[in-house]
Amino acid sequence: MIISEDKNILEEFSASNQASSLQFVENAKIEGTIFQSFPPDLFKKLSSECIVMQDHHFGISPEKFQSNQKLSSFWEILTTSTDEKDEVYVSTVSSRNYPVTGFQWHPETNAFGWGLTNTPHTEDAIRVTQSAAGFLVSEARKSSNRPNAQEVRDNLIYNYIPTYDGKAGNQAPPPPIARTPMCQCRAAAAPSVPTR
Repeated sequence: MIISEDKNILEEFSASNQASSLQFVENAKIEGTIFQSFPPDLFKKLSSECIVMQDHHFGISPEKFQSNQKLSSFWEILTTSTDEKDEVYVSTVSSRNYPVTGFQWHPETNAFGWGLTNTPHTEDAIRVTQSAAGFLVSEARKSSNRPNAQEVRDNLIYNYIPTYDGKAGNQAPPPPIARTPMCQCRAAAAPSVPTR
């Protein structure tokens, strides 16, 4: 929270390895934010089911957030969450003037995190990841900044052979079974599909 210009703005919270819900603040403006892309049924479940992942020890209370003029004039609080000690902290903010969203939760972990024991992997939790990703990608596409086309081609994952290098409990996905060069994998014949 550099904008606050207060190096001591963060407070301690107990939200490590914790699935939780998001509580929308009263009169939160949802249009134009990440949550407008969520299907209505999933949006409703965000407040009632533990389908987002928290994993942090520091945050900021809504009261401390609002008392800092620089912070509260730049960001609008959209959601809060509650830690293991029932302490409330700010969990989602949106810039008042820029297309920027701040998270104090991990939208990616539901689909890709396997190291924490309480990560929700339900269908709805995965939909949270997908909805958040869809919104963020659509926002990125609005930018006129484009990398050099050759640089993009040079850095595509298809140019590399994936190698598992993680250990259990570190958020890494399960290891791949095969380590064959990518070109051999692409050359494999497609399975035959029975016709009717």
